[in-house]
Amino acid sequence: MNRRESLKAIGLTTVTTALLLETGLTDAQQVPHKKKTPPTHEPPVDNSGRQPFEIERDKQLHAEKYFTAHEMATITVLGDIIIPRDAKSGSASDAKVPDFIEFIVKDIPSNKVPMRGGLRWLDVQCVNQFGKKFIECSHTQQIEMVTQIAYPKLAKPEMKQGVAFFNRMRDLTATGFFTSKMGMEDIGYMGNTPGVWTGPPADVLKQYGMENV
Repeated sequence: MNRRESLKAIGLTTVTTALLLETGLTDAQQVPHKKKTPPTHEPPVDNSGRQPFEIERDKQLHAEKYFTAHEMATITVLGDIIIPRDAKSGSASDAKVPDFIEFIVKDIPSNKVPMRGGLRWLDVQCVNQFGKKFIECSHTQQIEMVTQIAYPKLAKPEMKQGVAFFNRMRDLTATGFFTSKMGMEDIGYMGNTPGVWTGPPADVLKQYGMENV
């Protein structure tokens, strides 16, 4: 099952609700600010178990570009605020989440307008508050802006559109990260593994006086 199929199987909100929604943001304030160039897109190479028409459609989607360079840069910074690099694993961009988001909005077009509109809304808000677009703001200003829309119950009414956008962005980021190889390793997901029986645990054998049997 590839990452897109995983997304459709679990739904956008499942991973996010369990892992990110309660905390709003991770410890992004501790991550040094560093503007990044969006990762180079690499089409998937494992086509095992897939039909020819699926492979062809994916090739067409990969060949198209939806987001502008500025939008991709904004998505990259936002993604790394939501899932920053830590001692255990890399950041969202390290797991190529921006590429995943670029692909998924083309595969599920209902994401296109909300994502583009949300990115523009974010820039307008930053210009109004800080005099510059989101990716041009300092890391402190970016966190201040994101904090205003990351916690739905605390957000002001005028931030409603931003809250809806950030919820979608967080869902896509979490889904992209935790269906990547890096994300699965981060949570210790091993997939299907053959059963191995090594006998009763030592403490159970000792409990019944059978440790030397």
